[in-house]
Amino acid sequence: MIDNFLQIAKAQENLYLNHWREQGGKIVGYTCSYVPQEILHAGGILPFRLRASQSEKTNIGDTYFGPFICSLPKCILQSAGEGVYKFLDGAIITAGCDSMRRLHECWRKADQDITNILPDFFFHLGVPHKASSYSIKWFEEELHRLIQGLQDQFQLSISNQDIRESINLYNKSRDLIQKLEQERQSEHPPVSGAEALGIYKTASSVPRQDFIDLLSGFIEQKQDSNRFRDRKRLMLVGSANDDMELLQLLEGDRAVVVADQNCFGARSELDKIREDQDPIFALASRYLHKFYCPRMYGQYQNRKQAILDTVENAGIDGIVLQNIRFCDLHGAENGLLERDLEAAGIPCLKLEREYGSLVETGRIKMRVDAFMERLEQ
Repeated sequence: MIDNFLQIAKAQENLYLNHWREQGGKIVGYTCSYVPQEILHAGGILPFRLRASQSEKTNIGDTYFGPFICSLPKCILQSAGEGVYKFLDGAIITAGCDSMRRLHECWRKADQDITNILPDFFFHLGVPHKASSYSIKWFEEELHRLIQGLQDQFQLSISNQDIRESINLYNKSRDLIQKLEQERQSEHPPVSGAEALGIYKTASSVPRQDFIDLLSGFIEQKQDSNRFRDRKRLMLVGSANDDMELLQLLEGDRAVVVADQNCFGARSELDKIREDQDPIFALASRYLHKFYCPRMYGQYQNRKQAILDTVENAGIDGIVLQNIRFCDLHGAENGLLERDLEAAGIPCLKLEREYGSLVETGRIKMRVDAFMERLEQ
C-alpha cells in the first residue's frame, strides 16, 4: 500500500487532485507549514503545499532572484514560469525567511514578462517570528484578513463552525501521524525514511479525509518489520526537503532514517489544535507555538532539546544536519547543533546541498559512506 503514497508524492498532480478539480473544487497552494490548512479546508478549498524538487534548471529563478540565494524559492518560481502550477486557483506566500518573502514580489514581476503564471488569488500572509500575546493578536488579524480574501475571491462563506469542524478533522489526522511516528521510532520501523516522506508529502497534496483513509488503511496493515534489522538509525534535521531520492541516498543498504525534524516531514503535524477555544485564536496560538523551525526567534534550546529527546526515544545512532546552500537560518543553526550534539556524544554529519533534482550524488554519497564507517566503528 506504500506504493499509493509514493505515486502521489512523486508527481505534482495526482488522481485525487484531478478528481477534486473535476468536481468543481478550488485548489490553493501555499509555501510554508505556518499557513493554517484548516482555514482553506473550512472554505471547501484543497490546500496544496508548493514543491519543486523535480526542477532541472533555474534560468527563470536566476533572472529574478540572482545566483546567491536559496534554491527552493528559485525552483518554485521556475516551476511557476514553466506552467507546472497551472492547476492552482490561488497561492499564499509567507515570510518563512527573507528568500521566501521575495518570492511574492519576484513571482509578480515574472508574471509581467511571462504571461498568465500568476494565480487569480495571490496572497501574502504575514507570520510573526515570536509567540507572545501581541504577536498572536497580530496573527489573528492576518488570519481574519486571509479569510476575508478567500471569501471575496471565491464567493464563499467561512464560519467559525466550519473552522471548528476542520480543526477536528485535522486533529484526527495528526493522531494517525503521531501513531506512525511512534512505529517509525520503534525497534522495527515499518517504513523507511524515504517512504515516510512520501506519506507526509501526500498529506499536503490530497483532500485531508482521503489522506486519513489512506493512512488508516496503511497503519492497519501488517508491515514487514524486519526490513531494516541491523541498520544504523539516523535522524534527519534541517532545511526543507521533499526529495525522496535524497533519503534513499542517505539510507542506502546500511541505514534507515527513523525520525526527522525538517520541513515537509512530521514536525509540522506534531501538535494538535485546541478545540475548546475560539477557533482563530486556537489556530494562531498553535501555529506560532511551533518552535521547530529556526524562523521562530529565541527557541534554539527548545529545538535542541526536542532533538535530544528523539535521540533517546528512538535510539538514534547519528544525525544528518542538512541545509540548502545559502539558507541562513538552518546553515547557522546547524553549526550550533553540530557543536552541541557532538559535545553530547552524538555523531553528526553536516551536509550542505542544493534544492531540486539531485545532481550532487557522488559528493553526498562519499560523505555519507564516510559517516557510516564512523558509526559502524
